[in-house]
This record gives sequence, structure tokens and C-alpha cells, in this order.
Amino acid sequence: MSSVTETSAAIAGEDFSRVAFTEQSLELLRKLWSIHGPLMFHQSGGCCDGSSPMCYPAGEFRTGDADIRLGVLQLDDSEGQKLGDIDFWMSKEQFEYWKHTKLTVDVVTGRGSGFSVEAPEGKRFLIRSEIIEFPTA
Repeated sequence: MSSVTETSAAIAGEDFSRVAFTEQSLELLRKLWSIHGPLMFHQSGGCCDGSSPMCYPAGEFRTGDADIRLGVLQLDDSEGQKLGDIDFWMSKEQFEYWKHTKLTVDVVTGRGSGFSVEAPEGKRFLIRSEIIEFPTA
């Protein structure tokens, strides 16, 4: 896998990243930011594109008490200037199943069937996951 950019920790009491983004996903996010402005992710829980990460204009997908923010990506432009932050959300119920995994957002060629903003670009975001190794006491 190519190099990844980690999100900052967003869950109270945690000091590690639960979400990372590949360079290819960052390139697509820069393009989408130029089209749609600020963005957000919500990890789909099974409808639409199965368990695909869904990207929306910031605030278009309503989050609430039933959701948990897993990380915050600081998106920079190609020259390293900050564009803004992208929150990555998941339902708390789904997090109970995924709490032992680290998610990496990647991108592949092909259109998904959901409402994610990358669909018209002929690309789709996908999740690659790995088990988190928690330190033992």
C-alpha cells in the first residue's frame, strides 16, 4: 500500500489514529474539495454501497448522539497549504463491531451506487481494515 496520512485522534481518552488516508484518496479529496467545498465522511453501515465510506459536503449528512467521530483529517493542497478539516464519522452501533480495527480510506476506479460525491468522477472510496494491536497492561 502507498504511504498514508493519519487522522488526529477524536475519541475522548485515545491518543492514536483510527483512520488513515492513502495518497490516492487525498488527491481525489483535493479535487472534490475544489468542487464541493468542505467535506465529511460517514462510514456506511450496510445500505447503498455496503460498508463503503461515504463522502458528503460537510453538514449534508446529519450526525447526532447515535454517531461517533473517529478522526479528523487535515487536508492540505498540493503545496502543503491547509484547505480544511474533514471529519470521519461512524454510527456508535457499528463502531461496537469495528472498534478493534484501523480503517484506511483508499480509492479505486469504478462507480459506486451510493450518494457519495466521488461517484461522478468514475472513482469510489473503499475501506481497507486491519486489527489494532492494543498494548497489554
